[in-house]
Amino acid sequence: MGMTMTQKILAAHAGLESVEAGQLIEADLDLVLGNDITSPVAIKEMDKMKVSGVFDKDKIALVPDHFVPNKDIKSAEHCKCVREFAYRNEITNYFEVGEMGIEHALLPEKGLTVAGDVIIGADSHTCTYGALGAFSTGVGSTDMAAGMATGKAWFKVPSAIRFNLVGKPSEWVSGKDVILHIIGMIGVDGALYKSMEFVGEGIKNLTMDDRFTIANMAIEAGGKNGIFPVDELAAAYMKEHSAREFKVYEADADAVYDEEYTIDLSALRPTVAFPHLPENTKTIDEITEDIRIDQVVIGSCTNGRLDDLRTAARVLKDRHVAKGMRCIIIPATQAIYMQAMEEGLLKIFLQAGAVVSTPTCGPCLGGYMGILAEGERCVSTTNRNFVGRMGHVKSEIYLASPAVAAASAVTGKISCPCRL
Repeated sequence: MGMTMTQKILAAHAGLESVEAGQLIEADLDLVLGNDITSPVAIKEMDKMKVSGVFDKDKIALVPDHFVPNKDIKSAEHCKCVREFAYRNEITNYFEVGEMGIEHALLPEKGLTVAGDVIIGADSHTCTYGALGAFSTGVGSTDMAAGMATGKAWFKVPSAIRFNLVGKPSEWVSGKDVILHIIGMIGVDGALYKSMEFVGEGIKNLTMDDRFTIANMAIEAGGKNGIFPVDELAAAYMKEHSAREFKVYEADADAVYDEEYTIDLSALRPTVAFPHLPENTKTIDEITEDIRIDQVVIGSCTNGRLDDLRTAARVLKDRHVAKGMRCIIIPATQAIYMQAMEEGLLKIFLQAGAVVSTPTCGPCLGGYMGILAEGERCVSTTNRNFVGRMGHVKSEIYLASPAVAAASAVTGKISCPCRL
């Protein structure tokens, strides 16, 4: 019986010729990731283990990004804990304010994630790196602690769902619309503890930023991971950003999948996830009523990359944010921020009446930089719209692409740029 792409990577890292779904394995890790919320818990667990140092100071990444720059005393204490641990253990990949970014945009940019890797991170959206052909998944802080100490982790080998992508997306349709369509189709538990494996000729019509977005939200369908094959575009990205060698794995022709779906990208329309689950999707054509909004957020580990900012600027250029509307734009890394500045995107945002923040997760998890009050509505390019996710339990979050978010900021209601 053949293996899927994910199963091949796990088998190699477990030192096994083959694995099958449901099998328990211990695998070597190429990278262990933590942030300012999850790392302090892991550090305390490591203290309990009484281990002397970390397994490899070059294979741990600590990225304070959730409440950074510190929003209050508690967040400052968390970052101090991480900072002192990083210095004490001489962690190579510790990123302080001024060089940090949102972790899942920063690590690929820094060349720390490449094809064939096994990566764990104490953050659920660690599945992002599957866009590069890596197996990456979120874990708890205790697993992070064990990973930092031993360089190994236990996994139950996941079964898989195959998504065959065909066709070419139309204007204003992006990776965010693709993954929202899929989650709307299979549900938030439709891929529970399964590998979401994306294949097909349509992949060539998706940018790397599109692929990062799709892989990032695999967890929102319950997926253990999301993964793309390594094509010329992915290889070029890794060669540009990383000095590390990468290994390409391909699924066997007789690999077994629990389900298979074909997604015609040309048939997709801009899609919005209504409160309070990412599966509550409607296309822009299905939204017949005016849904007035109070705030727009464009950013996050899902949609704070350069393509996203360029799309938002294209919509906002020579237009203005609606009166009474708050539009918050957050570049995902310092490098993205710099490039956006050099391209004049920041000027477009400011002239349109938006505000631009330093890289941070900020409002995505109800942290800061855009908390919602009772009854307020937000169109956000983030990844979750659970009750109370961005603030008050009686606020509402509508998940959308940067194009829809920017158009909504202009009109003050959920809108598509095709109708501006």
